[in-house]
Amino acid sequence: MSDRAAPLTVSAAALDRIMPMHAVIEPTGHITHAGPTLLKLCPGGRIIGCRLLEIFELVRPHGVSSMRGFRALAGRTLHFTLRQLPETRFTGIATVLRDTDRVLLNLSFGISVVEAVRGFDLTSADFAPTDLAVEMLYLVEAKSAAMDESRNLNTRLQGAKIAAEEQAFTDTLTGLKNRRAMDHILARMVASGGAFSLMHLDLDYFKAVNDSLGHAAGDHILQAAARIMVEASRSDDTVARVGGDEFVLILQGLTKPSRLLKISEDLIRRLEKPIPFNGETCCISGSIGITISTFYKRPNVEGMLQDADLALYASKDKGRGCATIHSPEAAAASEVGSAARSADAPPSAA
Repeated sequence: MSDRAAPLTVSAAALDRIMPMHAVIEPTGHITHAGPTLLKLCPGGRIIGCRLLEIFELVRPHGVSSMRGFRALAGRTLHFTLRQLPETRFTGIATVLRDTDRVLLNLSFGISVVEAVRGFDLTSADFAPTDLAVEMLYLVEAKSAAMDESRNLNTRLQGAKIAAEEQAFTDTLTGLKNRRAMDHILARMVASGGAFSLMHLDLDYFKAVNDSLGHAAGDHILQAAARIMVEASRSDDTVARVGGDEFVLILQGLTKPSRLLKISEDLIRRLEKPIPFNGETCCISGSIGITISTFYKRPNVEGMLQDADLALYASKDKGRGCATIHSPEAAAASEVGSAARSADAPPSAA
């Protein structure tokens, strides 16, 4: 029996499976066979028939430019990069096939496997089953799945937060903004210095409808009135329900009194159209008080709301179903007259 082992023959298919990133190199330096993963790294698989050192640059050891020098490195750890973009680093080892004088080079990504997987869209099927890179891929995939789930959770939480904030600023019955939202919007507009007008609207005869037909009818009236106000306003305007049957409209950029009165008249006319409910006819109206930010040297939210409220009561005093614009001059004269009357009044008896 001979002590010499019989030559081992391995098929190309077996090499592809065991070493999917190998290359068989002729003595001339040309690649005649390459594993499926190595083919995947080169666009169109254009690697067969090319010289090894035209596709790869040998980084360490440095300075090798011929196949004779490359063959002398058999058995040593080699470091390569792809000459084409994207730049990818490889670790490899070569052995000379004595019977054919060809060189078998086996490559791996080493620590750059994660970047390579992302850059070349690789999967576990592109690696040998025994390659530790497969284990790393599983870890990367698990991390990616965890990150995706975390992002999805954050998206859902952000959506829930937005929904909660929206709910906190919304009147549940009418879908309009509530007082909290109105305060926030007015504070922002005053701080920005932009011009706007403010309407305080109170529904006339609402209590009579509510008392005679019940709260369901009252809710129906409030919802109908809310729709009318939204339809009468622009997309940049704000309509808020601030009390039982009280509403505030914030109209951006509208400061012309005649235009505001026209809007108010149209709004009141629409509110006065009979509203049907369960076979009954509900009749309401609206009284409006208006003030404009340009009336004030330094407008403030509390002062403007108070002035709009005073103008609203002036509309009520006129007989309801009308609009009144707050007059700074009239208010100042009223304050002066009130102060004068107080000064002329006899002192109270001790």
